[in-house]
Amino acid sequence: QRRLVESGGGLVQAGGSLTLSCKANGIIWSVFAGSTMGWYRQPPGKERELVASITSSRATNYADSVKGRFTISKDNAKRMGYLQMNSLRPEDTAVYYCNVGDQYWGQGTQVTVSA
Repeated sequence: QRRLVESGGGLVQAGGSLTLSCKANGIIWSVFAGSTMGWYRQPPGKERELVASITSSRATNYADSVKGRFTISKDNAKRMGYLQMNSLRPEDTAVYYCNVGDQYWGQGTQVTVSA
């Protein structure tokens, strides 16, 4: 059983928005709430890169390429993480993964942005 399951990817036109969700299964609440959650992406033919992260104290960090466009959040009570993506660009096309505590990974969800 995969501990993290992403959803919300899809095909969108440039300038559009998507919200990705990450549900934690089988990760106890204290571990989820006490860990940093990150969203990563892997564009075609490129290496995986960190897009955004949020710590247990809700401090956030964003890659320069997404600052002002993406927002990361988490709901500890629901053990859910989110990545709100606005003003999407073709270069945002990638498989997006969530990560908890540098230990747990989801299977990824494809985001494709058409020009």
